[in-house]
Amino acid sequence: MDQKVRLIGDWLSGAYSKRQLALSYGISRPTLDKWLQRYATAGLDGLKEASRRPLSSPFQTCDAHIAALIELKHQHHDWGPKKLVKVLSNRYPECHWPAPSTAGEWLKRAGLVQERRKRNRPPTGPVKLRPADLPNQTWAADFKGDFLMTDGRRCYPLTLTDQASRFILLCRAQPSVAGAREGFDWAFREYGLPDVIRTDNGSPFASTGLNRLSSLAVWWIRLGIYPERIQPGRPDQNGRHERMHRSLKAALLKTPEANMVQQQLAFERFRQEFNHDRPHEALGMKVPNDLYDKSPRIYTGWVPPAEYGADMEVRKVRTDGSMKWRGRMIFLSESLVGESVGLREVDDNVWDMYLCNYPLGRLDSGASRLSSTQKRKGCPRSRL
Repeated sequence: MDQKVRLIGDWLSGAYSKRQLALSYGISRPTLDKWLQRYATAGLDGLKEASRRPLSSPFQTCDAHIAALIELKHQHHDWGPKKLVKVLSNRYPECHWPAPSTAGEWLKRAGLVQERRKRNRPPTGPVKLRPADLPNQTWAADFKGDFLMTDGRRCYPLTLTDQASRFILLCRAQPSVAGAREGFDWAFREYGLPDVIRTDNGSPFASTGLNRLSSLAVWWIRLGIYPERIQPGRPDQNGRHERMHRSLKAALLKTPEANMVQQQLAFERFRQEFNHDRPHEALGMKVPNDLYDKSPRIYTGWVPPAEYGADMEVRKVRTDGSMKWRGRMIFLSESLVGESVGLREVDDNVWDMYLCNYPLGRLDSGASRLSSTQKRKGCPRSRL
């Protein structure tokens, strides 16, 4: 403002031309003419900084739309502007809703946006996992970390999702990890059987025995399901499932329910909303239910017998987890008790062993134990 006043004084003195004043004050001739015109019209008040706000904003978001956006945000605290705008557009397609970036700015002004802490993620190498491009190709299972409910009991949420569609198949409140098989039995009856189930290396999905097989994994193999485990310390290999866990924690687990029944009802409400109402950015803002279809592989509760070809020798695993082979007792795993395994000779006095079509390892002549095809890294968790 002081410079503008001095500029006007120099001009009124008559000692300078417009070109000299423009060069002296470092401004253009049109700018100089603008300030001289404003001074001539309104005096010193014309030199004050005026608002740059346009006289009209035809695309300005109306107050009713902002109110609807904020109200929906209060109902879904963990939803971002993309999901909120998508849901509002589906509900009221006749209205012109703002872009997600604009909606985000309005949410920031309302104090409803919490900035996330940026993390420096280390680079990861290629991971060889089975494809998950179609529904029921790969399911992911895990236990969300246990927490204390208000009645003093601990809850262990068992979760199961379809990797391709992100559809939550199961979200079950359990008093321990021991009842996992009942949860999977329900999911198989409801949605059919997948090709693969991907898990971490913790109990009850894995053990410290042969090929890390647990009794739960043996049951899956008998049903024709391949148990796939991520590398220890690599939760990013099951990132889609872990991302769902973050939404589950934000929505429910910060305020646990009174008891197991109330917690299960809360899980079912979350599952219904996640599958049918919540748009997913990775799915092109569709909801998981738009992409998921039940598996054509029907499950009735019957476990088919293990069948092997004529080129294989079949042995029964005894109650101590061992089998008799060539006059010797070979220990396998207690998880295989009662199962029939098949051995195929691949070289002189060298046999590959299978449970159904799942490779268990290799048996060399004279060896007292089976050599596993998988390295035993880490150990299963004792508590989640």
